[in-house]
Amino acid sequence: MTTPILITNARILTLQLGNTPRRGKEMAAISPVNQGSILIQDGMITEVSDSSIDAPDARIIDAQGRVVMPSFIDAHTHACWAGDRLDEWELKQRGATYLDILKSGGGIMSTVRAVRNASVEELASDLSQRLEAMLNEGTTACEIKSGYGLTTADEIKMLDAIAIASQSWAGRISPTACIGHAKDPEVSNFVDRTINETLPAVHEKYPGITIDAYTEEGAWSVEETVRLFAVAKELDHPLRIHADQFNSLGMLQAAIGMGALSVDHLEATPPEALEYLARSASMGVMLPCSGFHVDQRYGDGRAFIDAGGSLVIATNVNPGSAPCHSMPMAIALSVRNLGITAAEAITASTANAASLLGFSDMGMVETGKRADLIMLRHTDERQLGYEFGGSHVDLVLCNGQAVEKSITHIQ
Repeated sequence: MTTPILITNARILTLQLGNTPRRGKEMAAISPVNQGSILIQDGMITEVSDSSIDAPDARIIDAQGRVVMPSFIDAHTHACWAGDRLDEWELKQRGATYLDILKSGGGIMSTVRAVRNASVEELASDLSQRLEAMLNEGTTACEIKSGYGLTTADEIKMLDAIAIASQSWAGRISPTACIGHAKDPEVSNFVDRTINETLPAVHEKYPGITIDAYTEEGAWSVEETVRLFAVAKELDHPLRIHADQFNSLGMLQAAIGMGALSVDHLEATPPEALEYLARSASMGVMLPCSGFHVDQRYGDGRAFIDAGGSLVIATNVNPGSAPCHSMPMAIALSVRNLGITAAEAITASTANAASLLGFSDMGMVETGKRADLIMLRHTDERQLGYEFGGSHVDLVLCNGQAVEKSITHIQ
């Protein structure tokens, strides 16, 4: 038994009303409670009220009118890697494009070489440091992909590192095997090897893990991705897909037809395809940090929501196209460039992200939910979309425990 925590005098964004995941107009319904109280015990929310709660033994946190809301859930990340891409960043500043660097053997492949040279312990240690930095920004749950190994042994090594880091982190991790991330140019039968060797090995050690791929010029073709996904689906693996980052090749439609949980990126998606996704059961994941860092192109979040879509936003934190672990920054970019409101961005980074990752006890402030909460320094949640840079979060509660913020050396 731990000492109960009672938060008082808070503007609580409960996100209680509406279906999960939220679609269309439901995404703006954050269901606020002014001058509300939240009682937390043993890691769980035990009471939420629009008035005072009697809890004489509780530790009192007076929010003084500040916003208390569900913590952020970062539903698309590549947070496990080794090395850096600073040299390539300078090439980009001199005019090289992301696809130019990828086709020349850089980009993802440069990180692949660093990951192959790293031990599982080194990968787990670097990842743990990034997770602590994410926690300081208010993220208490996230998805983390493999995909920088490209051999069977190195993909398993990455998934092992994610599993090791998850054991010591206070938050929650949903692992994804992104074994279709890139193609090793030195392996002529890479696609066949991935399908016939890597996928069975991943299935044996991590049955039921989500399988992901990157369909793009210079990476996996639609036909190759469909082959991979067909076998993964037979093995009962959920599917997610990177599609339409630079080119719309038809993978969005194919992934929806195969029952993909989500279609991610969507920067190059034409309006009719975006509407098709909005009408489907698949969620759309937009990654504004990539547009900001790479080419200033963004998905049309406004059109997607207006068409009835279910939107998630995430950082896509990775060493190449999105060196940003801050969900508040992703929200600020979303409001400016996806055309969505702060309320919709909050839903997209909490309740909808929880739904995508299968964390049914997160993403809302409700009795019986896990006590993963943040208190902003703001009394108006719209400041999350209005301000950018700096720290928005005064307090992080992860599983009912206050997080002691620390300065972390990030690899």
